[in-house]
Amino acid sequence: MNPPPAPTLDIRRPASGEALRSIPVDDADRVHAMAQDLRSAQIAWRDLGPDGRAGWLRRWRAWILDHTDELTDLLVAETGKVRPDALVETTASCEFISFYADHANQFLAPERVASTGLLSLPKRLTRSYRPHPLVGLIVPWNFPITLFLMDAAPALAAGCAVLTKSSEVTPLTCARVIEGWQEIGAPPVLQHVSGAGDTGEAVVEAVDFVQFTGSTATGRRVAMRCAELLKPVSLELGGKDAAIVLEDADLDRAAHGIVWGGIFNSGQVCISVERVYVVDAVHDELVAKVAAALGALKQGSGARDDVGAMVTRAQVDTVERHVREARACGARVLVGGERGDGGNFFAPTLLVDVDHSMSCMTEETFGPTLPIMRVADEAEAIALANDSAYGLSATVWTRDTARARRIADQLDVGAVNINDVFSNLFAVGLPHNGWKSSGLGARLGGAQGLRKYCRVQAITEPRLPLTTKELTWYPYSARRTAIAGRVLRLAAGRGLRQRLGL
Repeated sequence: MNPPPAPTLDIRRPASGEALRSIPVDDADRVHAMAQDLRSAQIAWRDLGPDGRAGWLRRWRAWILDHTDELTDLLVAETGKVRPDALVETTASCEFISFYADHANQFLAPERVASTGLLSLPKRLTRSYRPHPLVGLIVPWNFPITLFLMDAAPALAAGCAVLTKSSEVTPLTCARVIEGWQEIGAPPVLQHVSGAGDTGEAVVEAVDFVQFTGSTATGRRVAMRCAELLKPVSLELGGKDAAIVLEDADLDRAAHGIVWGGIFNSGQVCISVERVYVVDAVHDELVAKVAAALGALKQGSGARDDVGAMVTRAQVDTVERHVREARACGARVLVGGERGDGGNFFAPTLLVDVDHSMSCMTEETFGPTLPIMRVADEAEAIALANDSAYGLSATVWTRDTARARRIADQLDVGAVNINDVFSNLFAVGLPHNGWKSSGLGARLGGAQGLRKYCRVQAITEPRLPLTTKELTWYPYSARRTAIAGRVLRLAAGRGLRQRLGL
């Protein structure tokens, strides 16, 4: 009897459903064998030092830029993005490599720590950063390059080896970028595995640190398993980002920014604008401008199209359900509202007369819809924006930046963009982190984005000549105990106050 055929992933073009490629699934044994090889190679990679690792990262960046057309074509094929959206991903994502290659030496340098009191005064204190040997990245389907490089670049710069599993529906581009690392002859500390949930579970088991990006439901399961293993984990999960448009906003800019922020990549962005709150005084005018901008968009897979296909049919089903349920509850569709005849398309859609009884305002849609809700004033907009299980980011539109900063301070989200969208995602010095059900930990954030992949080590060394024993060491005696007690009370700040009668 012949053995059963090895399982494969069948990758299809979202724009047409046409078969693109079949690739083998990596099982748990393969994942663990690869992890062992990566651990062996990591030691020399760590010892290469920040400058040596930066050299390889820069060569990799050059390879990616030299292969922009190839990677962009592949990204369009497997994700359904229009070419301008894909081009942003294949080029701008190299910023993460540049930043961490340029700053790794500075960020990883041991830090001298000041003494905090009498007990530590005789010691020289140092904080150092040691890489986790093996980092596991689980990358979603919406940005196979960006969300990979955002984590792989700092992890590699820190001295880690990296094992990556990209989504089972979009594994090709990420795998090709990793092939680029191998083609430049870089040390064998970066590998890719393909598969679905079982492969992802094997990655979680095999590595020392897990960076997961994906749904909140799956993220919870990953976090629970990492807790059982006492393994550090960082999660970027779902979002339901709000836009607040105030009466003094530049409505033309707000309308175009919100349309791009809600429809870019067919709305499949973790920080997409998914709900809009507009004060009553400018609601109708803003809605008219958004309707005009949405209505002008061209959808398809051609070179001149603005909006592409969605990656999965299941995600189209979610968008269709949200629109259908909103209509049933009294919402009106002013633009779009229907799925396409072929491929994974859903028309850019504008919904009005919405409220928080509707799934389109409370559940993550992750598709090309813009539900706009009328509110009485700023206070109601803030309260509704915070009325969500998610807390990834938000946007505020007003000509008064002081007012916008005051509103930002009241929003329960990890980032606020004032009169803009997405800008925080490429501000590498700022952390990208989700509050509430949108995640745990952060990525980027300057030095912290690299140090998250390190274990922090505390080192003490004597400042003064050493004696054969310390005051608090054995053997104990009444005299030594009395002296030690006085010293410890003084060190704690109590003996001095008592002597002074304070």
